[in-house]
Amino acid sequence: MFVDEAEITLVSGHGGPGCLSFRREKFRPKGGPDGGNGGRGGDVVLAADSQKNTLIDFRQVHRLAAEDGRRGGSQDCTGKSGKELVVRVPPGTLVCDAATGALLADLNAPGARYLVARGGDGGRGNAAFATSTNRAPTRTDPGWPGAEVTVRLELKLLADVGIVGLPNAGKSSFINRISACKAKVADYPFTTLVPNLGVVERFAGFPFVVADVPGLIEGAHAGKGLGLRFLKHVERTTVLLHVLDASHEKPSADWRSIRKELDAFGGTLASKPELVALNKMDLIPPEKRTRKTAALNRSLKRHGRICFPISAATGEGVDDLLKALARLLKKHKAR
Repeated sequence: MFVDEAEITLVSGHGGPGCLSFRREKFRPKGGPDGGNGGRGGDVVLAADSQKNTLIDFRQVHRLAAEDGRRGGSQDCTGKSGKELVVRVPPGTLVCDAATGALLADLNAPGARYLVARGGDGGRGNAAFATSTNRAPTRTDPGWPGAEVTVRLELKLLADVGIVGLPNAGKSSFINRISACKAKVADYPFTTLVPNLGVVERFAGFPFVVADVPGLIEGAHAGKGLGLRFLKHVERTTVLLHVLDASHEKPSADWRSIRKELDAFGGTLASKPELVALNKMDLIPPEKRTRKTAALNRSLKRHGRICFPISAATGEGVDDLLKALARLLKKHKAR
Protein backbone atom coordinates (compact mmCIF):
# COMPACT_ATOMS: atom_id res chain seq x y z
CA MET A 1 0.00 0.00 0.00
CA PHE A 2 1.27 3.45 -0.91
CA VAL A 3 1.14 5.91 2.03
CA ASP A 4 2.70 9.34 1.51
CA GLU A 5 1.68 11.21 4.70
CA ALA A 6 2.06 10.31 8.37
CA GLU A 7 2.27 11.90 11.79
CA ILE A 8 4.41 10.42 14.53
CA THR A 9 5.68 11.33 17.99
CA LEU A 10 9.39 10.67 18.57
CA VAL A 11 10.87 10.59 22.08
CA SER A 12 14.57 10.62 22.86
CA GLY A 13 15.97 8.69 25.81
CA HIS A 14 16.07 9.91 29.41
CA GLY A 15 19.53 10.35 30.88
CA GLY A 16 20.46 7.76 33.49
CA PRO A 17 20.70 8.80 37.16
CA GLY A 18 24.03 9.30 38.86
CA CYS A 19 25.27 6.79 41.39
CA LEU A 20 25.66 7.34 45.14
CA SER A 21 28.57 5.19 46.24
CA PHE A 22 31.63 5.24 48.50
CA ARG A 23 34.74 3.17 48.23
CA ARG A 24 34.94 0.32 50.69
CA GLU A 25 38.57 -0.36 51.51
CA LYS A 26 40.05 -2.16 54.48
CA PHE A 27 40.93 0.20 57.32
CA ARG A 28 39.39 3.16 55.38
CA PRO A 29 35.75 3.60 56.27
CA LYS A 30 34.04 5.82 53.73
CA GLY A 31 37.22 5.87 51.72
CA GLY A 32 35.82 8.47 49.36
CA PRO A 33 32.97 8.98 46.89
CA ASP A 34 33.16 6.86 43.73
CA GLY A 35 29.64 7.12 42.26
CA GLY A 36 29.79 7.43 38.47
CA ASN A 37 27.66 9.54 36.14
CA GLY A 38 24.57 8.17 34.45
CA GLY A 39 24.59 7.28 30.77
CA ARG A 40 23.24 9.64 28.14
CA GLY A 41 19.80 8.97 26.64
CA GLY A 42 19.60 7.78 23.05
CA ASP A 43 19.02 10.26 20.22
CA VAL A 44 16.22 9.90 17.65
CA VAL A 45 17.35 10.25 14.04
CA LEU A 46 15.36 10.16 10.80
CA ALA A 47 17.35 8.59 7.95
CA ALA A 48 16.51 8.31 4.26
CA ASP A 49 16.71 4.67 3.18
CA SER A 50 16.63 3.76 -0.51
CA GLN A 51 14.95 0.46 0.39
CA LYS A 52 11.85 2.37 1.53
CA ASN A 53 9.32 3.83 -0.90
CA THR A 54 6.28 4.48 1.30
CA LEU A 55 5.40 5.69 4.81
CA ILE A 56 3.19 2.68 5.50
CA ASP A 57 5.36 1.73 8.50
CA PHE A 58 3.77 4.61 10.41
CA ARG A 59 0.16 3.81 9.60
CA GLN A 60 -0.33 1.91 12.88
CA VAL A 61 2.72 3.10 14.83
CA HIS A 62 2.25 6.63 16.18
CA ARG A 63 4.94 6.83 18.86
CA LEU A 64 8.55 5.66 18.99
CA ALA A 65 11.07 6.13 21.79
CA ALA A 66 14.83 5.75 22.04
CA GLU A 67 16.50 3.82 24.83
CA ASP A 68 17.11 5.50 28.19
CA GLY A 69 20.59 5.85 29.64
CA ARG A 70 21.61 3.45 32.42
CA ARG A 71 22.38 4.35 36.00
CA GLY A 72 25.98 5.15 36.87
CA GLY A 73 27.97 2.58 38.81
CA SER A 74 30.40 2.45 41.68
CA GLN A 75 34.15 2.75 41.16
CA ASP A 76 33.49 5.85 39.00
CA CYS A 77 31.81 3.77 36.27
CA THR A 78 29.69 5.78 33.86
CA GLY A 79 26.36 4.21 32.97
CA LYS A 80 25.79 2.83 29.49
CA SER A 81 24.36 5.34 27.03
CA GLY A 82 20.97 4.61 25.49
CA LYS A 83 20.98 3.19 21.97
CA GLU A 84 20.27 5.67 19.19
CA LEU A 85 16.90 5.14 17.50
CA VAL A 86 17.18 5.40 13.71
CA VAL A 87 13.78 5.77 12.03
CA ARG A 88 14.09 4.92 8.34
CA VAL A 89 11.96 6.78 5.80
CA PRO A 90 11.95 6.92 1.98
CA PRO A 91 14.23 9.40 0.21
CA GLY A 92 12.21 12.49 -0.64
CA THR A 93 10.54 12.75 2.78
CA LEU A 94 9.82 16.21 4.17
CA VAL A 95 9.92 16.51 7.97
CA CYS A 96 7.62 19.22 9.34
CA ASP A 97 6.67 20.36 12.83
CA ALA A 98 3.19 18.94 13.41
CA ALA A 99 2.03 21.98 15.38
CA THR A 100 3.34 24.84 13.23
CA GLY A 101 3.86 23.17 9.87
CA ALA A 102 7.40 24.57 9.72
CA LEU A 103 9.80 22.56 7.56
CA LEU A 104 12.49 20.99 9.73
CA ALA A 105 14.36 18.88 7.17
CA ASP A 106 14.23 17.66 3.59
CA LEU A 107 15.64 14.14 3.34
CA ASN A 108 16.03 14.38 -0.42
CA ALA A 109 18.84 11.87 -0.94
CA PRO A 110 19.54 8.31 0.21
CA GLY A 111 21.62 8.40 3.39
CA ALA A 112 20.45 11.87 4.45
CA ARG A 113 19.93 12.12 8.22
CA TYR A 114 18.17 14.52 10.57
CA LEU A 115 18.51 14.60 14.34
CA VAL A 116 14.93 14.99 15.55
CA ALA A 117 15.42 14.72 19.31
CA ARG A 118 18.65 14.73 21.32
CA GLY A 119 18.88 12.37 24.26
CA GLY A 120 18.98 13.72 27.79
CA ASP A 121 22.32 14.05 29.56
CA GLY A 122 23.15 11.57 32.30
CA GLY A 123 22.99 12.70 35.92
CA ARG A 124 26.16 13.27 37.90
CA GLY A 125 27.23 10.74 40.49
CA ASN A 126 28.33 11.82 43.94
CA ALA A 127 32.01 11.64 42.94
CA ALA A 128 31.42 14.70 40.77
CA PHE A 129 30.41 16.78 43.80
CA ALA A 130 33.50 16.09 45.91
CA THR A 131 35.37 19.23 47.01
CA SER A 132 38.10 20.06 49.48
CA THR A 133 35.46 20.99 52.04
CA ASN A 134 32.94 18.28 51.21
CA ARG A 135 34.85 15.05 50.88
CA ALA A 136 31.87 12.75 51.32
CA PRO A 137 29.04 14.26 49.24
CA THR A 138 25.73 12.43 49.10
CA ARG A 139 24.25 14.47 46.28
CA THR A 140 23.48 12.97 42.86
CA ASP A 141 21.56 14.10 39.78
CA PRO A 142 18.56 12.13 38.53
CA GLY A 143 19.45 12.54 34.85
CA TRP A 144 17.88 14.87 32.33
CA PRO A 145 14.70 13.99 30.43
CA GLY A 146 14.73 13.42 26.71
CA ALA A 147 12.80 15.52 24.21
CA GLU A 148 9.39 14.66 22.77
CA VAL A 149 8.72 15.91 19.24
CA THR A 150 5.68 15.30 17.06
CA VAL A 151 6.49 15.56 13.36
CA ARG A 152 4.50 15.32 10.17
CA LEU A 153 6.14 13.28 7.41
CA GLU A 154 5.26 14.01 3.80
CA LEU A 155 6.71 11.97 0.98
CA LYS A 156 7.46 13.56 -2.38
CA LEU A 157 8.76 10.88 -4.71
CA LEU A 158 12.23 11.30 -6.16
CA ALA A 159 12.15 10.68 -9.90
CA ASP A 160 13.90 12.04 -12.98
CA VAL A 161 10.81 12.05 -15.19
CA GLY A 162 7.24 12.75 -14.09
CA ILE A 163 4.60 11.29 -16.42
CA VAL A 164 1.41 13.36 -16.48
CA GLY A 165 -1.77 13.26 -18.52
CA LEU A 166 -5.48 12.64 -18.39
CA PRO A 167 -6.80 9.29 -17.10
CA ASN A 168 -6.58 6.49 -19.68
CA ALA A 169 -4.01 8.31 -21.80
CA GLY A 170 -1.80 5.21 -21.51
CA LYS A 171 0.65 6.35 -18.83
CA SER A 172 0.65 3.01 -17.02
CA SER A 173 1.01 1.08 -20.27
CA PHE A 174 3.96 3.30 -21.17
CA ILE A 175 5.76 2.78 -17.86
CA ASN A 176 5.17 -0.97 -18.16
CA ARG A 177 6.67 -0.90 -21.66
CA ILE A 178 9.88 0.94 -20.70
CA SER A 179 10.60 -0.61 -17.30
CA ALA A 180 10.02 -3.66 -15.11
CA CYS A 181 7.11 -1.92 -13.41
CA LYS A 182 3.83 -3.85 -13.41
CA ALA A 183 1.32 -1.03 -13.13
CA LYS A 184 -2.36 -1.94 -13.34
CA VAL A 185 -3.95 -1.28 -16.74
CA ALA A 186 -7.71 -1.21 -17.35
CA ASP A 187 -10.26 0.62 -19.46
CA TYR A 188 -11.87 2.85 -16.83
CA PRO A 189 -10.98 6.19 -15.22
CA PHE A 190 -8.57 6.28 -12.29
CA THR A 191 -7.19 2.80 -12.85
CA THR A 192 -4.00 4.07 -11.20
CA LEU A 193 -4.67 5.16 -7.63
CA VAL A 194 -1.07 5.57 -6.48
CA PRO A 195 2.12 6.75 -8.20
CA ASN A 196 4.12 4.05 -9.95
CA LEU A 197 7.91 4.15 -10.20
CA GLY A 198 9.97 2.50 -12.92
CA VAL A 199 13.65 2.46 -13.82
CA VAL A 200 14.69 2.83 -17.46
CA GLU A 201 17.97 0.98 -18.06
CA ARG A 202 18.14 0.91 -21.86
CA PHE A 203 21.02 3.34 -22.03
CA ALA A 204 24.32 2.02 -20.69
CA GLY A 205 25.63 4.14 -17.86
CA PHE A 206 22.55 6.39 -17.73
CA PRO A 207 19.58 4.77 -16.01
CA PHE A 208 16.80 7.10 -14.95
CA VAL A 209 13.66 6.86 -12.84
CA VAL A 210 10.19 7.66 -14.14
CA ALA A 211 7.06 8.26 -12.04
CA ASP A 212 3.51 7.80 -13.34
CA VAL A 213 1.39 10.39 -11.51
CA PRO A 214 -2.32 9.50 -11.37
CA GLY A 215 -5.51 11.44 -10.99
CA LEU A 216 -5.03 14.55 -13.13
CA ILE A 217 -8.26 15.94 -14.49
CA GLU A 218 -9.58 19.44 -15.04
CA GLY A 219 -9.87 21.04 -11.61
CA ALA A 220 -7.17 18.82 -10.06
CA HIS A 221 -5.41 21.80 -8.45
CA ALA A 222 -8.66 22.56 -6.58
CA GLY A 223 -9.04 19.01 -5.27
CA LYS A 224 -10.99 17.28 -8.01
CA GLY A 225 -10.03 13.70 -8.83
CA LEU A 226 -6.80 12.59 -7.20
CA GLY A 227 -4.61 15.32 -8.64
CA LEU A 228 -4.24 17.65 -5.64
CA ARG A 229 -2.88 14.78 -3.56
CA PHE A 230 -0.38 13.59 -6.15
CA LEU A 231 0.71 16.74 -8.00
CA LYS A 232 3.28 17.25 -5.25
CA HIS A 233 5.08 14.11 -6.45
CA VAL A 234 6.08 15.74 -9.75
CA GLU A 235 7.54 18.80 -8.00
CA ARG A 236 10.88 17.02 -7.53
CA THR A 237 11.15 15.64 -11.05
CA THR A 238 13.64 17.09 -13.51
CA VAL A 239 11.56 16.64 -16.67
CA LEU A 240 7.85 16.22 -17.38
CA LEU A 241 6.52 13.80 -19.98
CA HIS A 242 3.00 14.70 -21.03
CA VAL A 243 1.16 11.68 -22.48
CA LEU A 244 -1.81 12.40 -24.76
CA ASP A 245 -4.39 10.02 -26.21
CA ALA A 246 -4.24 10.12 -30.02
CA SER A 247 -7.74 8.61 -30.26
CA HIS A 248 -9.23 11.79 -28.80
CA GLU A 249 -10.57 14.26 -31.32
CA LYS A 250 -8.40 17.16 -30.11
CA PRO A 251 -5.32 16.03 -28.14
CA SER A 252 -4.17 19.67 -28.07
CA ALA A 253 -7.18 20.51 -25.89
CA ASP A 254 -6.18 17.72 -23.49
CA TRP A 255 -2.65 19.16 -23.33
CA ARG A 256 -3.95 22.66 -22.55
CA SER A 257 -6.26 21.26 -19.87
CA ILE A 258 -3.45 19.58 -17.93
CA ARG A 259 -1.06 22.50 -18.47
CA LYS A 260 -3.69 24.73 -16.88
CA GLU A 261 -3.73 22.51 -13.80
CA LEU A 262 0.07 22.46 -13.55
CA ASP A 263 0.21 26.25 -13.80
CA ALA A 264 -2.56 26.67 -11.21
CA PHE A 265 -0.84 24.32 -8.76
CA GLY A 266 2.07 26.75 -8.57
CA GLY A 267 5.62 26.11 -7.45
CA THR A 268 8.14 25.04 -10.07
CA LEU A 269 5.86 22.76 -12.09
CA ALA A 270 5.05 25.30 -14.78
CA SER A 271 8.72 25.96 -15.57
CA LYS A 272 9.93 22.36 -15.83
CA PRO A 273 11.16 21.18 -19.26
CA GLU A 274 8.55 19.05 -20.97
CA LEU A 275 8.24 16.52 -23.76
CA VAL A 276 4.91 15.49 -25.28
CA ALA A 277 4.04 11.94 -26.34
CA LEU A 278 1.07 11.27 -28.61
CA ASN A 279 0.18 7.75 -27.51
CA LYS A 280 -2.13 5.04 -28.97
CA MET A 281 -1.06 5.71 -32.54
CA ASP A 282 -1.82 2.06 -33.26
CA LEU A 283 -5.51 2.98 -32.99
CA ILE A 284 -5.23 5.60 -35.73
CA PRO A 285 -5.60 4.50 -39.38
CA PRO A 286 -2.21 4.79 -41.19
CA GLU A 287 -3.51 7.41 -43.63
CA LYS A 288 -4.54 9.72 -40.73
CA ARG A 289 -1.46 9.42 -38.51
CA THR A 290 0.63 12.07 -40.25
CA ARG A 291 -2.26 14.51 -40.30
CA LYS A 292 -2.99 13.89 -36.59
CA THR A 293 0.63 14.45 -35.60
CA ALA A 294 1.00 17.56 -37.75
CA ALA A 295 -2.13 19.14 -36.28
CA LEU A 296 -0.85 18.65 -32.73
CA ASN A 297 2.62 19.94 -33.63
CA ARG A 298 1.11 23.12 -35.05
CA SER A 299 -0.62 23.74 -31.74
CA LEU A 300 2.42 22.85 -29.63
CA LYS A 301 4.84 24.91 -31.75
CA ARG A 302 3.42 28.12 -30.27
CA HIS A 303 4.58 26.89 -26.87
CA GLY A 304 8.00 25.70 -28.03
CA ARG A 305 7.22 21.98 -27.91
CA ILE A 306 6.94 19.10 -30.34
CA CYS A 307 5.20 15.74 -29.97
CA PHE A 308 6.57 12.22 -30.34
CA PRO A 309 4.04 9.82 -31.88
CA ILE A 310 4.23 6.52 -30.01
CA SER A 311 2.32 3.37 -29.17
CA ALA A 312 2.90 1.94 -25.70
CA ALA A 313 1.04 -1.18 -26.81
CA THR A 314 3.30 -2.00 -29.79
CA GLY A 315 6.48 -0.11 -28.86
CA GLU A 316 6.31 2.11 -31.96
CA GLY A 317 8.33 5.31 -31.47
CA VAL A 318 9.14 4.53 -27.83
CA ASP A 319 12.93 4.29 -28.32
CA ASP A 320 13.06 7.70 -30.03
CA LEU A 321 11.13 9.23 -27.15
CA LEU A 322 13.40 7.64 -24.54
CA LYS A 323 16.49 8.92 -26.33
CA ALA A 324 15.03 12.43 -26.32
CA LEU A 325 14.24 12.11 -22.59
CA ALA A 326 17.79 10.94 -21.86
CA ARG A 327 19.27 13.89 -23.81
CA LEU A 328 17.04 16.37 -21.98
CA LEU A 329 17.88 14.86 -18.60
CA LYS A 330 21.63 14.99 -19.27
CA LYS A 331 21.33 18.60 -20.34
CA HIS A 332 19.48 19.74 -17.21
CA LYS A 333 21.42 17.56 -14.75
CA ALA A 334 24.67 19.04 -16.04
CA ARG A 335 23.60 22.52 -14.94
